[in-house]
Formats: sequence, structure tokens, C-alpha cells
Amino acid sequence: MNSATTPAPDHTAALPLPAWSIVALITIGLLVDQHIPSGGQDAVSVVTWAMLLFWLARSTPDTRTSMILCVAFATAGEIFLSLGWGLYEYRLNNIPLFVPPAHALVFVLGIAISKRMPDSIIWAVPLAAAPPVIALAWIGADTMGLILYTLLLLCMIFSQGRKLYAVMFMLSLGLEIYGTAVGNWYWLHNVPVTGWTTLNPPLAAGTFYCMLDMLVVTTMNARRRRNSSGAQLQAG
Repeated sequence: MNSATTPAPDHTAALPLPAWSIVALITIGLLVDQHIPSGGQDAVSVVTWAMLLFWLARSTPDTRTSMILCVAFATAGEIFLSLGWGLYEYRLNNIPLFVPPAHALVFVLGIAISKRMPDSIIWAVPLAAAPPVIALAWIGADTMGLILYTLLLLCMIFSQGRKLYAVMFMLSLGLEIYGTAVGNWYWLHNVPVTGWTTLNPPLAAGTFYCMLDMLVVTTMNARRRRNSSGAQLQAG
């Protein structure tokens, strides 16, 4: 985690589409996926990939690399967490094809929002989350929450992208509440293998998104350092 020691890059200086378009896509797309069983999910997947490709074609090289990395990490994470571990299940017991590109779009949305938020949000979010996380673990309703909360604190401590993680924690919680309420996916109360319990959705589910963002930022920073070292060697 120490490799993520520089702030998240600014990918929102010239967004090819307004940020609200991502919110509209997710809000409407999940409803279509849920309520139009014949071809609804396929239609949402096509539109989501089309929006991602539109952004990629009109973005800076760093933005394109970050979003491609986000899609790759998100796909691996979904396969492990849903199909492998079985933490949550989608409506059709699959991984909808719109999910990986949607992660990349939400990543950019989080960066856009974080630019407009005050620095006070950095520790306000984990401080506000602590009491309910502890209480839910204490009564046994969400013992996995303590693990996720600890991972959130580690992300906040060992990276300077703290504002992004605070925003993503809240943004993804809203997304999880909406998605589970509509019925697109649900979290199993008894966490497989571990003996932990969780809610539908977990209060600290946003930690998974924070870890995804941290992987992207860390990889991008490592890539820049490698390129910088290579340039220095060539110059020398």
C-alpha cells in the first residue's frame, strides 16, 4: 500500500460527458435490468460499454489507462467476490456485462465529486461510520463490517488519495442501497467460509470500491515511476 503515496491523478479536467450522465445511466440502467427481463440486461450492457468507449476515445492517455485498469481489476474482483467467494449474487446468478465498465465510470464520477468536496470529508466519513459499524458488529448483524472498516482505515492512512476514498465510500454505499433495493443483486447474510455475518448491503461495502480505486491509483503511480526511471536512464 505504501506505493500509493501520491494523490489520485486528475482525470476530470475535461470530461467528454457531464458527470450526471453516469448517474442517469446507473439509475435508469438498473431499473431496466430489473424490470425488462427480455433483453433488458443486454441493452444496458451495450449502452454502458458504449459510454465507456466514448469516454476512452475522448480522454487523455492517463485517463484511458486508469479506466482500462479499473475494468480489469473490477472484473477480477467480481469473479472472486461473487462467483468465487459468494459474498453476493446477481439477479440472474451471473456477472452482468455492464458491471465492469460501470465500475470505471463510477471511478471517474468519484474523482469528479471529490474535487468539489472540502478536505474535512476525509476523516468525517470514517468517524461517522465508526459507531454504526461497531454497533452492528456488537449485536452480530454485520461482523464483516469491522473487517471492511479496518481495511478502509488502512486505505486512508497509507494513501494520499484519502478524499477520493471518503467520497467513494459514501457514493458506493448509495449505489449498493439502490441496487439491492431495486433487486439487481443481494448480499448473503452468512458470509461463506468465514462464519461472519453481513447486511444487504453491508454498511461498509464501500471499502471494496476504495480498494479497487487504490489498486488503480497504486498501479498508475508505479507505472509513472517506471517510465520516469526509464527516461532518466535513456537521458543518462
